[in-house]
Amino acid sequence: MNAKDYLNKAYRLDQRINSKLEQVESLNALATKATSTLSDMPRSPNRATSKMADAIDKIIDLQAEINKDIDMLIDLKTEIVALIKKVKNQEYQTLLEKRYLCFETWEQIAVDMDYSIQHIYRLRDRALEETTTLLKNDRKC
Repeated sequence: MNAKDYLNKAYRLDQRINSKLEQVESLNALATKATSTLSDMPRSPNRATSKMADAIDKIIDLQAEINKDIDMLIDLKTEIVALIKKVKNQEYQTLLEKRYLCFETWEQIAVDMDYSIQHIYRLRDRALEETTTLLKNDRKC
């Protein structure tokens, strides 16, 4: 795995967490909309308890998944921070942190660092080369 793929894992995991948070919001809305139907007809004892209870069960399961993913994201970001700290060039470190830990766009990084977008891309290429080398060296150990 090259450095770019490894560093992008945090972004993808963050996106997955945000997607699951949206699902929880949707299920919460569904659970609060659930209404009971009153009827004098006898109910089947095998029937599911209620739509609200089902929605709450799904919410609890999804929140447990989110917590697990958040723990994974924290661990991954800790690993990424350790890798970035091994990069000797301070500009490369700043660029890598802004992109792969703060998830900023290249355009925003160029503005923040007061460089042209072309220069940011050159710095990115060099930073990723150095990071790939560091990753390969870490895997050899």
